[in-house]
Amino acid sequence: MRAQERFLFAAATYEWLAVQPPGLSSAESNAGARSGFKSSTGHNGSCCASPPSCPRVFPELMGKRKEESFPKPGYHKRPRQEYTDESDDELDEEECSQLQSDSNPSSQSTSGEVGIIESIQLKNFMCHSMLGPFRFGSNVNFVVGNNGSGKSAVLTALIVGLGGKATTTNRGSSLKVFVKDGQTSADVSITLRNRGKDAFKPDVYGSSITVNQHINMDGSRSYKLKSKTGTLISSKKEELTAILDHFNIQVDNPVSVLTQEMSKHFLQSKNEGDKYKFFMKATQLEQMKTDYSYIMETKSRTHDQIEQGVGLLQERRQDLVEKEERYKSIAFVSEMQNNLEDLKHKMAWAVVNETEKEMKPIKVSIDNEEGRTDKHDQKLKEWQVKLNEAEEKYKAIQDKLEKISEEAQALQPQCVCLKADVQAKRKAYNEAEARYNRSRTELKQLEKDDEQLWKRIEELKTSADQVSEYEKLERQKKIAQLKEQLRMVHDQEIMLVQEMDQFQQAIYKCKEDHGRLKREEIDVKQALDSNQRLLKELTDSKTNRLKRFGQHVPVLIEAIEDAHRKGHFIHKPIGPLGAFICLKDAELTLAVETCLKSLLQAFCCDNHRDERTLQTLMSKFYTSGYRPQIIVSRFRNEVYDVKHRAVHHPEFPSVLTALEIDNAVIANCLIDMRSIETILLIKSNQQARLVMQKNRPPKNCREAFTAEGDQVFERRYYSSDNTRPKYLSKDVEAEISHLQKEVENKMSQLSSSQHCLRATENETRQNEEYLNHHRRKQKELQFKIRRLNIEITDLENVEEPQSVDISTLEDEAQENRHKMESVKQDMQQQRGKMEELKNILRVAEHKLEEIKEKLHQVEEIASPVKDELNQADLEVEESKRHWQHYEEKQKKLLASIKKLKEELAAKEKELKVH
Repeated sequence: MRAQERFLFAAATYEWLAVQPPGLSSAESNAGARSGFKSSTGHNGSCCASPPSCPRVFPELMGKRKEESFPKPGYHKRPRQEYTDESDDELDEEECSQLQSDSNPSSQSTSGEVGIIESIQLKNFMCHSMLGPFRFGSNVNFVVGNNGSGKSAVLTALIVGLGGKATTTNRGSSLKVFVKDGQTSADVSITLRNRGKDAFKPDVYGSSITVNQHINMDGSRSYKLKSKTGTLISSKKEELTAILDHFNIQVDNPVSVLTQEMSKHFLQSKNEGDKYKFFMKATQLEQMKTDYSYIMETKSRTHDQIEQGVGLLQERRQDLVEKEERYKSIAFVSEMQNNLEDLKHKMAWAVVNETEKEMKPIKVSIDNEEGRTDKHDQKLKEWQVKLNEAEEKYKAIQDKLEKISEEAQALQPQCVCLKADVQAKRKAYNEAEARYNRSRTELKQLEKDDEQLWKRIEELKTSADQVSEYEKLERQKKIAQLKEQLRMVHDQEIMLVQEMDQFQQAIYKCKEDHGRLKREEIDVKQALDSNQRLLKELTDSKTNRLKRFGQHVPVLIEAIEDAHRKGHFIHKPIGPLGAFICLKDAELTLAVETCLKSLLQAFCCDNHRDERTLQTLMSKFYTSGYRPQIIVSRFRNEVYDVKHRAVHHPEFPSVLTALEIDNAVIANCLIDMRSIETILLIKSNQQARLVMQKNRPPKNCREAFTAEGDQVFERRYYSSDNTRPKYLSKDVEAEISHLQKEVENKMSQLSSSQHCLRATENETRQNEEYLNHHRRKQKELQFKIRRLNIEITDLENVEEPQSVDISTLEDEAQENRHKMESVKQDMQQQRGKMEELKNILRVAEHKLEEIKEKLHQVEEIASPVKDELNQADLEVEESKRHWQHYEEKQKKLLASIKKLKEELAAKEKELKVH
C-alpha cells in the first residue's frame, strides 16, 4: 500500500491534522489523505513527531453523508444493470466481487491526488497582518516557531476557512474575534489539489480549487470558490459543502484536526466507553454499519419495485399486441390518410385567408389608435403646461399672501402698544382737564365774591346812616362765621369732586376688566365645549375608532357600504383618510395632524359620478358647509414613484416615509393634495430652524413641521394653535385622561373667571352707588353754599344807621384779589400743561390711526389675494384633473395599441406556421 503523507504542527503543546494508519481500505486512507496535509508514518501508524505521551495517533473519521448522496469518492460506483430474472444469489455474488475489487490496493493509484492542501495564506487574521502564503511539500510538513509566531493561527484558519464554526477552534464563540484589532475584515485563502479520476468537476475547476473566505467585523463571512486559473466559480456555501463531502474532509472531526484543547481533553479522559465510541467513529465502522443497513433496505425496496414492474410490463406487451392487430385490420387507413393530408392543406389555406381578413381591421384599428395617441399627447402636454403655470401662479399668490400676513403680524404689536399709549395719555389729559375745570369754577366763585365785596363796600361808603357799633360787630361776626362755614363747605365739595373722579376712574377700569373677563369667559366656554365634545368622541372611539373623525362617520360608512352593495358606486369611496394612516413614531403625531389638517377627515372618490352619490349620502348626516371634503382622483393600485422629487435627509423622515399606509389610493391622494414627499418632520424646533433657515433647505424640501406642530419655511416660522393630537393618537386612554384634566382645568378657569366677573360687577355696582351718593351729596353742598351765600349777602346788605368801618371788607376784598391772581396763575399753568398733553394725545392718536389704517389696508389687500389664492387653487385642481384624465386615456390607448399589436403579431406568427 502506498505510504500516506502527513502534516504536523510542533508547538509548546502538540496539535496535529489527519494522521492515518495504513491498515485501512483505499477509501478510508483516501479520506485521511484528502484532509489536505500528508506525511510519511511508521508501520504502526504512529506519527514520528508525536510526543512520548501519545502512544498512537487517531485515525480520521468519515464525514456524515446525506442519504441522497450516499456514494463517496472513496467508493467505486458500479455500473447500473438492468434487472432480469436472474436469482438473488447471482446479484449477491456480483456485489461481493465488486466489494472485493473496491478493497484492492491497486485502485489507490490516483486516490491521493485530490483534497491535498497545497497552500494557505492569512490576512488580518487573529494578530497577523499577513501570514503566508505557505506552500507545503509532498511529504511530512513541520511548522515550528516561538509562541505567537502563527502556528495555531494556521490551524485555526484551516478550520475556519473550510467552513468550520468558531466554537470548533476553541478560540472564540464568534468569527469576529478572528479579525485583527483595528481592521474591518480578515481573509483566508486555501488551495486544494483536484487531480485524478476522483477530482471534483475537473472540467470547471481544473487541477486545483482555491477557497477564499472573507470575514467581516460583525461576524458574517462570504465565500469565493475559484478555479486553477483564478476564475470565480461560485460564492455559495452549498458548493463548498459539496466539495468537502466529495473529498471527505471533516474539519470539525478531532481525528482530522486535533486542537490543543481537544488533545488535553482526550488524554485526560479515562472512560473506556468514550474511547470505544471514538474508535468506532475514527475507523468509520459505525458509518459503514449505517451505510450497509441503508443499502440493504434500498435493495429490498428495489426488488419489490422490479417485481411490480415485471408484471406491469407483461400487461403492456399484451396491450401492444392487441393494438397492432387492430391497426392491421383497418384496410383503408392509407386512403384516409391521403384524404386527411388534402384536407389539412385546404384547411391551412382557409386559415391563412381568414387570418388575413382578421388582420386588416386590426391594422386599421392600430393606425386609428396611434392617430388618437398623438392627439392625446398634444392635449397632455397642453394641460401639463397649464398645470405648471397654475402651480406657479398659486405659489406666487401664496408667497404674496404670506408677505401680507407677515406685514399684518408685524403691525399688530405696534397697534397694541400705541393703543395702550393713547389710553394712558388720554387719562393724563382728562385728569389735567378736571383740575383745570375745578380751578375755573373756583375762579368764578372768587370773582363773584369779589364783586359782592366791592359792591358792599361802595354801599357802605355811600350810606349816610350810621349803625350802632354793637350791631355792626354782631353782624360782622355772624358774616365771618357764615364765611367760615362757606369755606368748609367749599372744601368738602372739592374733596367730594376728587372722590367722584376716583370713583369714575374706578368704574371705567371695572368696565374694562369686565369686558376683558367676559371675552375670557367666552373663550374658556368655547374651549371647554370643544374639549368636552372631543372627550365624548374619544370615549366613543374606544368602541369604534371611526367616531374620532366625527359622530356621524360610522353611520356614513355603513351607508356607503350599503350603497356599494346595491351598485350605486362604480368604485367604493375610501375614507376618512386618517383611518388608513399609522405613524411609525408616535412623537410625530401632532406634526402630521397639523400638516394634513382637514385631509384626515376627507373621503376619496374615483370619479365625479361617485362624488355626486357620496354628496347625496353626506347630506343626510351633515348640514351644509360642515360635511367632510371629497377628493376626486383616479384610483391606482400602485403608489406614485416620487423618488426623483422627494426629499431625502439622513436624519429626519419625510411625512411619506414617517407614515405606514397600506392603501395606495390614500398615499397617492396625500401626495397629490399635500405633497407629503416634500415635507420633513423634525422633532426639535431648534433643529428645524437650523435645517430650514440657517442652512439651505434640503433638495426638494418645501417646508417642515416640528413635534409641537410648528410650521417652518425657509424664511418664515408659524406656531401651531394645537397642543394635542385629535385623530391619530394610538394611546386613547392617555388622550382621554389628558382631556379630562383639560376639561377640569377649563371648568376651574371658567369658575374663576365667572367669580372674577361677579366680583367686578359688584365692584362696579358699588362704585356707581358711591358715585350717585356723592352726586346727591354734591347737590346738597351746592344748595348749602347757595343758602350761605344768600345769608351772607343779606347780612352784608343790611344798611347801618351809623357809619361803619369798611377797612375789614377792603382787606377781605384785597385778600380775595390775591386768591384770584393765584388761581389764574394755576389755571395758566394747567392750561399750558393741558395743551401739551392734548398735543401729545393727538400725536399718539394720529399714530394709532395710521397703524389702524395700515392694518385696514393690509386686510383690504389680503382679501382679494385670498380670493385669488382660492381661484388659483381651483385652477390647479382643474388642470390636475384634466391632466390626469388625459393621462389615463393615454394609458388606455397605449394598452389598447399594445394589445392590438400583440394580436397582430400572433396572427402573423400563425400565418408563418401555416
